[in-house]
Amino acid sequence: MSTPHRSPRRPGLLGSALAALVTVVAVCAGDAVARVFPYGPRHRSINDLGNQFVPFHAHLWDLLHGRAGGGLLLNWQSGYGTSFLPDFGTYLASPFAVLVGLFPRQDIDLAVYVVTVLKTAAAAAAMAWLLRTQRRGPAWAAGLLGASYALCGWSVIEASYNPMWLDGLIAFPLLCLTGEWALRARRPVAAVVVVALCWTANFYTAYMATLGAVLVLLVRLLLIRSGTARSLRALARAALTTVLGVALSMPVLLPLFLSSKQAYPGWFKPFVPVATEDLLARLLPATYSFSSPALFIGTGALLLAAALPFHRTVAGRERLLWTGLVLLVLLSFQWMPTHLAWHLFATPNGSPYRQTFVLAGIVVMAAWAGLTSAGPPRPWALAGGAAVLAAVLLAASGSGLATPWGLALFGGGLAPAGAGRWALRHPRLVQPAVAGVGLVGGAPAAAATAPGQR
Repeated sequence: MSTPHRSPRRPGLLGSALAALVTVVAVCAGDAVARVFPYGPRHRSINDLGNQFVPFHAHLWDLLHGRAGGGLLLNWQSGYGTSFLPDFGTYLASPFAVLVGLFPRQDIDLAVYVVTVLKTAAAAAAMAWLLRTQRRGPAWAAGLLGASYALCGWSVIEASYNPMWLDGLIAFPLLCLTGEWALRARRPVAAVVVVALCWTANFYTAYMATLGAVLVLLVRLLLIRSGTARSLRALARAALTTVLGVALSMPVLLPLFLSSKQAYPGWFKPFVPVATEDLLARLLPATYSFSSPALFIGTGALLLAAALPFHRTVAGRERLLWTGLVLLVLLSFQWMPTHLAWHLFATPNGSPYRQTFVLAGIVVMAAWAGLTSAGPPRPWALAGGAAVLAAVLLAASGSGLATPWGLALFGGGLAPAGAGRWALRHPRLVQPAVAGVGLVGGAPAAAATAPGQR
């Protein structure tokens, strides 16, 4: 029913290691099939990646090797000189960024690509660790769901070309983990350090991840039902942890905030909610639109989440809370006031759905709850979930964003995903590895290689 207040044991590294491995293989295989650098002639370094992010990493390389004109405060290599600390805080403050210093300078493009892959793998590992912290469950299932999160459409299509956004992909499960520690009154110092690292790495997506982590913490508190006094103490611990962590990151954040205030307002693009059929179409792989949320996280994970409302062996309270949270966050994407709240009260002049990774993580947590709370869903629950996804497929087929590849991968993935659920209920007949194939049925690895997903 509800999760015990105290964690029975540490999650272990197996699930996280599997999540990272699957993610690395899927990303590299997808790029190899698409013949994208460094596996082919199609180059990644175009638009903002080529004109801003790679050059910033090249300047960081110069700083690390003592060849830059200026330092952290001023960059003499751009124009007649420009302040550098705000740019450093926006694009280069991630702990992963310094890894570019290990590569030759002429291979900065390759260095940024490797950093991108490592960040994606780290997000998968962090999510797998979080899932097994929330509730006991098979390490391989947590690993595959962690990979589904890290290989969501938002990550593959948008964040892979905005490397600093991937720090938010890592931050969301880590900040949810600090919430778990607050629930159990554990690791207060480590929690503060984690918050500080997340906000320093990229404050913009860390802000979105923090909002999502607050929502997840509220759901966890309602599920545990430990009493008003204990819940308030847990919230107070979480709030104090966040305040202290953000305060620790202020040496980087303060100049960044001041410079952003001076730069705003810039080009303004009004927010227009995406049409419902286009919104549902983005649940499919191999779809692309700059102005709609890339929601796909793998057919297997979506089937588990869609089956949760029909999984009657799971407590009604848990089904209601996780399903309600998924729908609430999805609807918040479409309403102007909540859209502004997600984006620090300023509509971005680029993609208006930069918070999509938070929804991907919440869907994965709902899928994990449906898988581990009271055992894998029964056939009739899977049938209910499949019916929901079939309705999504039917509605999405009327969208101009849907592609034949996307419809085929999504629809075709329902069968192996359902078979994976059956395998989970018959462990003596089918090995967990076979069940794992079903869990990702049409899952991230295949979707990552599909045309239109790159």
